[in-house]
Amino acid sequence: MTGSDLVKILLIEDNLASARLLQEFLMQAQSQEFILVHVKRLAEALEELGQSNYDVILLDLTLPDSQGLSSLPPLIGQAPSVPIVVLTNTNDEQLAIEAVRQGAQDYLVKRQVNVDVLVRSLRYAIERKQVLESLRTVNQTLQIRVEERTAELVKAKELNQFKSEFVSMLSHDIRNPLNTILLAAGLLESHDDKLTKEKKLNHLEMIRSAIKNMAQLLDEVSLIGKADSGKMPCDVVSLDLEAFCRQIVDEVKLTTNQKRLTLLFGSFGQLGQGLWDETLLRHILVNLLSNAIKYSLPGGIVRFELIGQEKAVIFRVQDWGIGIPEENHKRLFEPFHRADNVGSIPGTGLGLAIVKKCVEAHKGGIVVNTQVGVGTTFTVTLPLLEV
Repeated sequence: MTGSDLVKILLIEDNLASARLLQEFLMQAQSQEFILVHVKRLAEALEELGQSNYDVILLDLTLPDSQGLSSLPPLIGQAPSVPIVVLTNTNDEQLAIEAVRQGAQDYLVKRQVNVDVLVRSLRYAIERKQVLESLRTVNQTLQIRVEERTAELVKAKELNQFKSEFVSMLSHDIRNPLNTILLAAGLLESHDDKLTKEKKLNHLEMIRSAIKNMAQLLDEVSLIGKADSGKMPCDVVSLDLEAFCRQIVDEVKLTTNQKRLTLLFGSFGQLGQGLWDETLLRHILVNLLSNAIKYSLPGGIVRFELIGQEKAVIFRVQDWGIGIPEENHKRLFEPFHRADNVGSIPGTGLGLAIVKKCVEAHKGGIVVNTQVGVGTTFTVTLPLLEV
């Protein structure tokens, strides 16, 4: 605060003699110009503070509508950045000190007040309040930065944990087919002359199947990585959707025999030629149908519907299997996350994460409706890109 600044003071004092004396002191001050507004009650002060800006408040602790420290909270609440100097009688000095502890910037004992004491107290109160406000702003900024940094560290920790789980899961899922390959290759090598042709073919088929599983797993991991880095391409081509879906159904039907499942396919609405990424669409449908088959009960039904609309196409896959527990819904599309009730049913936990990424690449949406013991329905809606 410079000497040329005009200081606006709100005096809250019900004693007119004290108010006139303080006003006289301020008029005598040569180092500073003051404007004094005088009110007699706390209520009047609060109203005044709501209408005008003040540089400092002079507060008598004994008012008709407020006694002692009870005046401070409403004043600080109404004008938190305005410093307060309390006025007290001789026997109120301890109360004044407590007032400073509770937010006032200074206190004056009325019988000790003169021009110099009053001006110095007002100036110091304003300067201290300005410093405190600056410190508060700095603290708020630091707090925000600490919170941001903490969030970054938590995110980094979660990322590291995810990477650790990712490597662990990947190692586990690759180790199984590798063990199968090693076992079958070892049998072929050590017992070649003792194995029948049929046994040899069985072992070779085991090796081929294990290699196929490994290749599929690595493809899925690669796809997730591309999607997360924003590098997953969406190369659309003209497709006959109904013919494409029937082809997918024929492929996955080969996996239904063991469980004696019935896979039903239906096509509804108008379906013309559209533009789609064949690879991504295959990932969506194969994963959803494979999951429906995997988590269905033996002898059950899986229903797959293709529904054509004016500006979108809907793919609906419904099963009457084990369902998904409610506590797993939020993490349903996270990589490597599997529901708590899958038991020993094999899987990597990548399927639905891939489905979500492929749906997003098509600018579409996916909704799940599921209940434990009742079944699950996935509905994918993709916007129609016309040829």
